[in-house]
Amino acid sequence: MGCAALLWGWLLLGCSWGPGPLGVSAAALSTATYVLDDASGPGRQFDGIGAVSGGGATSRLLVNYQEPYRSQILDYLFKPNFGASLHILKVEIGGDGQSTDGTEPSHMHYENDENYFRGYEWWLMKEAKKRNPKIKLIGLPWTFPAWIGKGENWPYDYPDVTAYYIVSWILGAKQYHDLDIDYIGIWNERAFSSKYIKVLRQSLDRLGLRNIGIIAADGDWNISKEMVVDPYLNDAVEVVGTIAWNLVASYYEELPFGRCGLMTAQEPWSGHYKVEAPIWITAHTTQFTQPGWSYLQVDGHLKGGGSFVALTDGLGNLTIIIETMTHNHSQCIRPPLPHFSVTPQRATFYLKGSFYMVETLQVWHSRLGFESGNSSLFQQLHPVKVWKGSFSLDLNMDEVYTLTTLKTGQKCGCPEPPPPQPFPSNYKDDFNIRNPPFSEAPNFADQTGVFEYFINASDPGDHVFTLRQVVVQRPITWASDADQTISLIGNFQWVNMTVTCDIYIEKQHDGGVFVAGRVDNGGIYVRRTKGVFFWVFADGTYRITGDLAGEEILMKGLSGVRDNAWHTLTLNIQGTSASGLLNGYPLWENVTISKPSNGWAAIGTRSFEFAQFDNFHIEAS
Repeated sequence: MGCAALLWGWLLLGCSWGPGPLGVSAAALSTATYVLDDASGPGRQFDGIGAVSGGGATSRLLVNYQEPYRSQILDYLFKPNFGASLHILKVEIGGDGQSTDGTEPSHMHYENDENYFRGYEWWLMKEAKKRNPKIKLIGLPWTFPAWIGKGENWPYDYPDVTAYYIVSWILGAKQYHDLDIDYIGIWNERAFSSKYIKVLRQSLDRLGLRNIGIIAADGDWNISKEMVVDPYLNDAVEVVGTIAWNLVASYYEELPFGRCGLMTAQEPWSGHYKVEAPIWITAHTTQFTQPGWSYLQVDGHLKGGGSFVALTDGLGNLTIIIETMTHNHSQCIRPPLPHFSVTPQRATFYLKGSFYMVETLQVWHSRLGFESGNSSLFQQLHPVKVWKGSFSLDLNMDEVYTLTTLKTGQKCGCPEPPPPQPFPSNYKDDFNIRNPPFSEAPNFADQTGVFEYFINASDPGDHVFTLRQVVVQRPITWASDADQTISLIGNFQWVNMTVTCDIYIEKQHDGGVFVAGRVDNGGIYVRRTKGVFFWVFADGTYRITGDLAGEEILMKGLSGVRDNAWHTLTLNIQGTSASGLLNGYPLWENVTISKPSNGWAAIGTRSFEFAQFDNFHIEAS
């Protein structure tokens, strides 16, 4: 405990990938030599490469894929010597709040509530373990349910309460899913509390969970300074670091940071997915190393730009990973990247110490052709012969090489997935499922609040199985959640649509619900969402607004709707005109719509309140 190890990974946020420039003549090459020697002992231990599911709702659509496509996607991510072959999986501990591309449900919506089958992260961890029993599991919260803050938007005022909540998640993972969590985080990219970290450590130790390491502070490296002067904090923290976002882009592409994953799987209705370049760039390391290997003590900078690392298992195996990515093709959203240049170069490596007797190295190569669109990814080349402990390699720009003594690498591939298809233009869901495999209905993407399958035991017949909004207090937020709840569905390109849904307001007096079309925003930008919103309220009024906040009122009047009764809302948008029906009869019409010109369908509530939805149906074009 107390050692500040680094979980090392590719930061994928906002990066672009694709093919490099043509070859250059040998005369233009700069030359340099590099020595790889283990005589002075190993360097830092390698902890593995992993990625995050969450932060948030980034795996939302994955669970709705049919077989065999869902298993193929999971194999590309987790199966050893197949694709990315990840060593680590970090998942969001759902807290009911918006955490980038949606909300993930908490295992404890309320203080006296526990349910360890909500969401899909439990399922994902089990699928990862099924493929790689050695994979390390990490949990990290982005948001927290409101009861933890006792009225404040802050999780640290009552550290015992927050620790109890997190430890409950760890215990639930084991009790209900037989999952052993290896590490736990503090609060993603937000302030840390030394007091809370020490309370969490004490809570874990008291329950015999001393093997679970604490990772801090999820983006704030200043914790290392406090660890130097606080021995108790130093003992509590095992790892200082962060990890790559995100695992798989399995959310609607027009939400923030679309397609920013190792691969893309955003069409469960068609089965289409795309194995992106980051899968194979990750494989350059993961297929030829394992956690517990050690880095060699090298500078790692190439004279002509780029870098290399070398790792060993201490048993004679050696893996060298070289990259020559140019500055323009290395920039991510954060952190800022200082300027550097990369030129063609010849690198000569001298193997010394226990590696001197190596005679042959297997070679795997990727060239990313950003301009030409002609990438070559994770191709096995002819082995390199090592002559008297040395070999040379000509390096171009935007290339990745792996040279290794291991012969286990594979570029495995599944059959081509089905071609892409837009979201069905005629879509229905009556939510009539007694034992759903997941707590959320397929394809609905919650952006504020949580919408779950619900058994309405008090209903005599037609509405026993419904979808219910269940978050009744604003959570401790990570982003700017809306003041209303909303769940999106469909095709962002839809223009004309008819949305019909049965609704049930549970909150007396000032409760309210809506159906909407042409919804233009979500994720961390959900508060600025525009669209056409058809609201009905428990006081018997209705409104048509051009925004989720309800500030742009296009029409209002009396509807006769009351709480605790079922009503059917129909919103029809055609061109620049919208109209609405209540229980099959016209309630309003001829509302002029200027913008947005297209967007998703949606359902939601006026505030954080209970409400139910049933028999959702959309026809769109």
